[in-house]
Amino acid sequence: MMSGNYTSIDNQNVAGSVPAVADPPGHVAVKFTESNLQTFPPSGSQGKISGAAGPPRDADDTFSKAQSGSDAPEQGGWFRTFSIAAYRPYFDVDTSDVLERIKDSLFPFRGSFTEKTASNPDLYGPFWICTTLIFVAASIGTFVTYLAHKLQKKEWNYDINLVTWSAGLFYGYVTIVPVALYIILKYFSAPSGLVQLFCLYGYSLSVFIPALGLSVIPQEIFRWVVAGVAGFMSATFVALNLRNHIKSAGESWFLIVAGIFLLQLALALVLKLYLFNVTV
Repeated sequence: MMSGNYTSIDNQNVAGSVPAVADPPGHVAVKFTESNLQTFPPSGSQGKISGAAGPPRDADDTFSKAQSGSDAPEQGGWFRTFSIAAYRPYFDVDTSDVLERIKDSLFPFRGSFTEKTASNPDLYGPFWICTTLIFVAASIGTFVTYLAHKLQKKEWNYDINLVTWSAGLFYGYVTIVPVALYIILKYFSAPSGLVQLFCLYGYSLSVFIPALGLSVIPQEIFRWVVAGVAGFMSATFVALNLRNHIKSAGESWFLIVAGIFLLQLALALVLKLYLFNVTV
């Protein structure tokens, strides 16, 4: 048999059947750096690929930066006045802030309202105070008139003019009067923030909300007392909070404060004659 004719294999050639070939002259060996495939993402940057997530260096950033000839110009100056973002900070208040400011307006002799709201005057509270006054004036006036007509067995017709008249009065007052006062103070070199004046006058009307509720009582003397007290509180609130600031206007500061006080009383008189009065 062939069992005795096996050829012995050298142990040195066991590692491979092909012998190692030496590098030819002029050949450049390429070595690869050792990579750690068990770590993701890589802790360091290697080559052109960095560890940070970002676009390639040759990427087209046409859509990532503004174009000089774009149809949407940057809003600045007067353009920003007509944007919603310009008024967003004046509505950045919560319920606790509004309630705290209403509470301050009901205690007019403190005179610290402008100091508390100097850094954050709002338009949210004044807007809803005026809106609430319009609703309360229209609803209470309608209810009282309806009840009075029914008790006297007379025909009753709803008067829509009460709503429009109330809206014009309250919205107009808290808009026109602060703007006029802003111009006057600027003329006397004692300028004040326009939004601050809107805020002050808006919260000064909050006292008329409970006063309108008390006007349901059919007693003319009582209604005059309610209107007078509400007007005095509102006028005192505005005058005391503006007094220290208006003193810098010179000798005419007293006349300005007196005019502010009397104007608030005139508002209370108008409310008494047209909203605190029921005629059948």
